[in-house]
Amino acid sequence: MNVASALLAGNDARPGLAVAALSQALEKIGQRPANGVLLFLSAEFARQAQLTVTAVARAARCTQVVGGIAAGVFTHRGWVLDRPAVALMVFADDLSLTFGETGEPRMGPILSYSGSRFPPAWAMDRTRFGGCFAGQAEPVAWQNSRLREECSVQVRGGEVEVGVSLAWRFLGEGHTVDCSRAHELIRVGGKPAFDSLMADLAGHCDPPPSLTVLAAVLIDADAAAIASELLKAGQRPVAIVERRADGSLILAEHMRVGQRLAWAMRSPAAARADMRRCVARLAEAAPEPVAALLFSCIGRGPCFHDGEDCEVDCLRERFPELPLIGCYGTGQIAPSPVAGNQLLQNAVVTALISPLTRRSDVQPEP
Repeated sequence: MNVASALLAGNDARPGLAVAALSQALEKIGQRPANGVLLFLSAEFARQAQLTVTAVARAARCTQVVGGIAAGVFTHRGWVLDRPAVALMVFADDLSLTFGETGEPRMGPILSYSGSRFPPAWAMDRTRFGGCFAGQAEPVAWQNSRLREECSVQVRGGEVEVGVSLAWRFLGEGHTVDCSRAHELIRVGGKPAFDSLMADLAGHCDPPPSLTVLAAVLIDADAAAIASELLKAGQRPVAIVERRADGSLILAEHMRVGQRLAWAMRSPAAARADMRRCVARLAEAAPEPVAALLFSCIGRGPCFHDGEDCEVDCLRERFPELPLIGCYGTGQIAPSPVAGNQLLQNAVVTALISPLTRRSDVQPEP
C-alpha cells in the first residue's frame, strides 16, 4: 500500500494529536518514507495551525504538508464535527505531492484549497478541484508546511478523476425573469417571484420547507428538458436569502430580465441518488483507485442525513476499503463543464486517484 489515511479526535487542539494520526497512517504503509502529507484540521486548531503543521512535517520528515482548516473532517472510518479532530493522508513510493502552479499539465487537476475568497485567477486557469472554508481568520491553508491564504498541489505518479454531486432537484419547468432590481427578484413567469416558487413547490411537500433548502437555478435548457431532472453541473443554483412582504425574493446573486431560471429543492433522497450517479461515473473512469479525496459542503453529510454521511457511504458501497480523506467546508471547487473552474455550494466534489497509466512508445506488430 502506498497511500493511507487516519482520523483522530481529542479534547484539545494540540499538535500531538496530528502527530499521533500521522503515526497511524505511516504504520499502515509499513513505515515507508512519506512523499507528501494531506492534512485537514478542525476549526479548533486555528491558533495552533502552524505549530501543528510543523510538528507533522518534522515527524514525517517531509516538507510537502498541504491542506487547511475545515468545519469538520472525515475518512472512510468516520467523521468528526463537534470537537478537535485531524484527518490525514500520507503518500509514498510512486505517489507524491508537488507544487501545482509549476507542475506539468499532463499530471492532471490541481488540488486547491482557500479561505473565504475564491482567487479570481482560479476561475479560468487549469483544471482545479477542492474546497474552501470561510468564517476563520486568514490564512486557513498550508503548503510546503507553511501557512498560506491558499494552496495548490498536484498528485505526481497518479491519475485523478473528478466528479461532482449537486443534489438539487428541479420542482418544475423553467421560467423567464420578468422584473428584477439588483438582488431583488420581483416577477417570474408572469407571477410575483414567491408565488411562482410556491406554485412549483405545490405537491412536492407540505408544509413548504425552509427557504434554505430551496434555490433559483440559472438554466440554459428548454423548459421541457429540465422538468424533474437532477441539476447538472454548469447550471448554477442561487441561494434564496429572504422573502419580502410584496412577494419578491432576495437572492444571493443578481438576475437579469430575460434570463431563464427553474426552482429547485434539496432533499436527502435526491442527494443520495445524485451521489450514486457521481460514483458510478467515476468508477467507469477509474475502476481501480488507490485513494479518494472528498470536499463536502457542511450542509451535506451528517448535518443533512440525520447523523449519517450518506455521501461517503455511497462511495464505500462501491469501494469498501478504499482509503479516503475529506473535509466539510463552505464552498467546493470543481471544473466547469463550459470552461475554467467554479465555486459551488451544497455540493460534494470527489476525486479518485489511480495508478499512473504508462503508455509504451513501441507499437504492436500488425
